[in-house]
Amino acid sequence: MNVQTCLLSAAIASALLVAAPGHAARRDGAAVKPAAQARAQAMLARGGVAARLARQAAADDFVPQATIVDADGTEHVRFARTYQGLPVVGGDFVLHSRNGQPLGVSQTLATTDRPGVSPGINSGRAIGLANVEFASALSDAPNARLVVYARRAEPVLAYEVVLSGFRADQTPREMHYFVDAASGAILDRWDGVETAQPGRDGDACAGGVAAVGSGISLTEGTVALDTVKCGSVYQLKDLTRGGGYTTNMGLRQTGMGSIYVDADNTWGNGGYNDSATVAADAHYGVSATWDYYFDVHGRHGIADDGVGAASRVHYGRNYGNAFWRDSCFCMTFGDGDNGVSILPLVALDIAGHEMSHGVTSRSADLDYSGESGGLNEATSDIMGTMVEWHVDNPNDPGDYLIGEKIYPNNPGYYALRYMFKPSLDDQSPDCYAPGLGDLDVHYSSGVANHFFYLLAEGAVVPAGFEQFGVTPASLVCDGNTSIAGIGRDAASRIWYRALTVYMTSNTDYAGARDATEQAAADLFGPGSAQALAVSAAWNAVSVL
Repeated sequence: MNVQTCLLSAAIASALLVAAPGHAARRDGAAVKPAAQARAQAMLARGGVAARLARQAAADDFVPQATIVDADGTEHVRFARTYQGLPVVGGDFVLHSRNGQPLGVSQTLATTDRPGVSPGINSGRAIGLANVEFASALSDAPNARLVVYARRAEPVLAYEVVLSGFRADQTPREMHYFVDAASGAILDRWDGVETAQPGRDGDACAGGVAAVGSGISLTEGTVALDTVKCGSVYQLKDLTRGGGYTTNMGLRQTGMGSIYVDADNTWGNGGYNDSATVAADAHYGVSATWDYYFDVHGRHGIADDGVGAASRVHYGRNYGNAFWRDSCFCMTFGDGDNGVSILPLVALDIAGHEMSHGVTSRSADLDYSGESGGLNEATSDIMGTMVEWHVDNPNDPGDYLIGEKIYPNNPGYYALRYMFKPSLDDQSPDCYAPGLGDLDVHYSSGVANHFFYLLAEGAVVPAGFEQFGVTPASLVCDGNTSIAGIGRDAASRIWYRALTVYMTSNTDYAGARDATEQAAADLFGPGSAQALAVSAAWNAVSVL
C-alpha cells in the first residue's frame, strides 16, 4: 500500500478530452497492461505534454502501478512518483492516453517545486517525536524513512515514521506519522489498519485438489464453499479464487493462525460451539466478494492479479470489530461478544467491506484520513452493499444497511451505518459542509454513502423507516425530492470506474464529484440521463 495520509482539500486536476460511451475494461489485461505501461512511460520520458500535465520535475521518476485498458483502447496507467529516489507522498497520478497520445492526467499535485533532501534532524529524533504522540507500548521495532510530503501547496522533506502496537479494544495500530525533517513538526498521520467500526499459512497442502463443501454458517444459512482436498482431509482454501484461505486465530492477536481442516468437508453447525461456523461465513463472504468484482467489473481479485487473500477469524477476546491490513494482505474478524449484544463480525456485507479496502489500496489508495478517508470507507460500504445485492441470498437480502446481520434478534432497523440517511447513527452527517474531513472516517463516509443511495434509488424511503420519521424530503439536502435513481448496477459501475481510473490518494469530495461525473460520461455518454443523475445526486448531498 502507498502511504495513507490526511489530505487537504484538492479536486482532481485533469485535462481529459470528451470521450464517447462504451469504456468497459478489457478482460485480456495480462496481455495488454505491460504494453500500456511501456507506452505511458515513454510519453513521460519524452517530456512535452505528458510531462507538463504530470507536474514532472527534473529528478522525478515514475513507477507504474495499476493499469486499466478500455475496450476502445484508451489506457489509464497509475504511477507512483519518487524524487531523487525518495517517495513523493501525494505525488501519485493517472496518465490517460490513446494511441500513444496523452489525453490528460488525474492528480492532486499542483507544482513542480521540490524541497532539498538534506534533513535537519535525524531519524531517531523523528521517531522520538512521533512516539510522544503514539503514547502506547510498541509491538514491533519502529522505523523511519525520508519522503517528500506533497499533500500541501508546497512539498516538504519529511520522515515517515511507522509505529505499531494495539489499541485498548485489541485493534492493531500501524500508525504512520509524517515528521517535518527540518522543524520536527508532525505534519500528518494515518493508521494502516482499516476497520469496519470506530501459525500455519495457506500453502500447507502441496498438490491439493479443488473440492466443494458445505458450510452451515451463522448469518447466511447453508452455503456452498470451495475447498481443497489434501490427502484424506479438506482445507478451507479456495483454489478457484487465487488460493485464498481461512484460518483460526484461536483468540490470539498475532500471527496468521492455523488453516481450517475438516474430515468430511462440512464446516460449522450454525452455532458457537463449532469454531468453523463463523469460518464458513467469512470464507463464503470473501468468495462472494471475489465473484462480484469479477462478474460486474471484470476484476480478478483484490489486486486484479488473480491472487487470493487470507481471512482470519476468532481474533482476540470479545473483539467487536473487523479490519483489513495491507501488510499481511488479510482480512480479520472478531467474535464480538458471541451474540450477547453483537455477533461475530463475519456478515456478508462486512466481508465485502473489508475485502474492498484491499481493492481500494490496490487502485486509488485513498488515504485513510480526512475527506479521502471518508471516501475510502464509503467505497467499502458501497461495494459491500453491492455484494449483498449481487449474491441475492434470501437469508441476507440486499439493503442499504451496513452490518445489520451482526445484531442478534434484529427487527431490521439496527445497523452500523445507514446509507440512505447517515444521520440515523447519530454521528454521520447527511450533507456536506466544510470541516467534514475532521470527522472520524467512518462518519465522514456518510455523505458519499448518501450520494450513492440517491444515485441508485432516488429519494425513496426504504420500507419500514417511515416510522422513524424518514421522509423523501429528509433524504435530500437541496429540496429536490424528484431525484430519480439510475439503478444499482449503473451506479456501482460509475463508482468503480471513478475509483480505479480517476481518483488518486489525495482525492477529496470535490474530486470525487469530478471523478464520478467523468466516469458516467465515459460509460453512458456526456449529457446522458446517468451523467445528469450523478450531478443531481451530488447536489442533493451539498457537494457542489
